[in-house]
Amino acid sequence: MSSEHLPETTAARGDIFATTHWTVVLAAGRSSSRQADVALEELCRTYWYPLYAYVRRQGHSPPDAEDLTQAFFTRLLEKSYLEGIRSDKGKFRAFLLVALKRFLANEWDRANRQKRGGGIQPLSLDWQAADQRYQIDPADNLSPDKLYDRVWAVAVLERVITRLRDESSAEGNARLYEKLKPFLMLGKSAVPYDQAAASLELTEGAVRVAVHRLRRRYRELLREEISQTLSDPSQADEEMQSLFSALAES
Repeated sequence: MSSEHLPETTAARGDIFATTHWTVVLAAGRSSSRQADVALEELCRTYWYPLYAYVRRQGHSPPDAEDLTQAFFTRLLEKSYLEGIRSDKGKFRAFLLVALKRFLANEWDRANRQKRGGGIQPLSLDWQAADQRYQIDPADNLSPDKLYDRVWAVAVLERVITRLRDESSAEGNARLYEKLKPFLMLGKSAVPYDQAAASLELTEGAVRVAVHRLRRRYRELLREEISQTLSDPSQADEEMQSLFSALAES
């Protein structure tokens, strides 16, 4: 394998299958399904922080936000919140926020609070890092709902970048990836191909090809990641636009 550029991906790697994580969960409803349990837990582990940020923006202290978020997930993973869900709700992002609002408004009894799940095995989450992250989040003027969307978008992009980094490392292109990662969001005319070529000791043409392939794989992974949270993967483009719009909020 040449080290001059990132290798071509196979067609299968770019495929987005009709059966997504959220589709599996919706199909299972409240019935017992190990596959649905695993899919739901994976979605929750990946996208829990936006809920924590929402609860914090509602004015709750870090300890209360931890308890509320963890208790919500305990209920959710018991599937008490899956009854009556229809696939036309479409987006796990929207469902999760509606379910959290219902939980906060109607089902959280502070007098009978059981800390972090009340003996039920909770999700293992990094609460300390969550509060540190919340403290440095610059979007102080956003409403809880808009902050939720923005933090969700960031979480999606972070997961995609992590997957892209891990793929590149596994293919022996870790150094190339680190050099080219800053160019993912730049316009073609703004990429300093000559400087990157000199730094990597490659031809400018090889760098252009590598950047093109990295961007293409990034788009594939982004669509794939977003599609896992949709009941209809064909909505991925629409959801991508929504997330980029959320990132533009200030």
